[in-house]
Amino acid sequence: MNKTLGLLLCTLLLLAFAFLSIAYGSRSIDLYTVWQSFAAFDPSSADHLIVRNTRLPRTLVAAAVGAALAVAGAVMQTVTRNPLASPSIFGVNAGAALFIIFAITVLGAATQAQFLWAAFLGAALAAGAAYGLGSVGRGGGSPVNITLAGAAVTAFASSITQGIMLVNGRTFDQIVFWLVGSVAGREMPMLLPVLPFLALGAAVCALLAAPLNTLALGEDVARGLGQRVGAVKLGAAAAVVLLAGASVAVAGPIAFVGIVVPHLARFAAGRDHRWLLPYSAVLGSVLLLGADVLARFVAMPNELPVGVVTALIGVPFFVWVARRNVHAAS
Repeated sequence: MNKTLGLLLCTLLLLAFAFLSIAYGSRSIDLYTVWQSFAAFDPSSADHLIVRNTRLPRTLVAAAVGAALAVAGAVMQTVTRNPLASPSIFGVNAGAALFIIFAITVLGAATQAQFLWAAFLGAALAAGAAYGLGSVGRGGGSPVNITLAGAAVTAFASSITQGIMLVNGRTFDQIVFWLVGSVAGREMPMLLPVLPFLALGAAVCALLAAPLNTLALGEDVARGLGQRVGAVKLGAAAAVVLLAGASVAVAGPIAFVGIVVPHLARFAAGRDHRWLLPYSAVLGSVLLLGADVLARFVAMPNELPVGVVTALIGVPFFVWVARRNVHAAS
């Protein structure tokens, strides 16, 4: 299929899921009412208020976070040459969440800007720790070593987070969504401060698309072709920290989007990052919007955090990718 046509079809699918996200939940709203809430807003209409103040911000957050995590995962998989790489597996999300919770409970942080900078710091330190630990010792820097180091960083950050919660039980309700990831209750004032950083991270990834194509051939080949491998890796790391950190700051550590979507995007678009990254962004939004819609109906009248649904989708996919990689290496 023509890649432009394929991307257009994926975009139409995204729009369809966005409509489902706006229209359906504990209270269903028909298409005409959704349209009227934008074209002729009536502040006395409960349905219009739900669409404008609740469903629309939630939909935009899910779309933005899904796109960011998927693009970050695609970049990480290329740079590390590891099909299991993602912000959740390498501890980036867990580190960002830990620092946000620390900022809330110890430093008294209360604004989205404070959460954002705490998330960036935690994401950067966790990414550095995972890469540093995975690069020392025998076989240092191998995909397996870095994956194991990332799992260790994730476990460590999660343990510290649980300890903070036990010591500061009064903050449980405030921070619980940062443990599993959720887009419920997100409002536009929470999304707007992170959008410039998401846009900056996306712009860096777009600029790195061609260099990432070269890097995917191998570091030695890339250097032989005049590629500044260190600069490309540093730029990629900065982009991942921006995308993952901003995502965690607004929605918590949603897992597995960064693993699942890049593989689907490669199946549809191939390995050219000039196409892979846009496909990943659109399909990441589709996946998280779909998971959020599903989360509203699984346990009606209650709803699950979207991070639980992405885990249910992602764990079998993770096992499949891991097994396929082992068989390919043997």
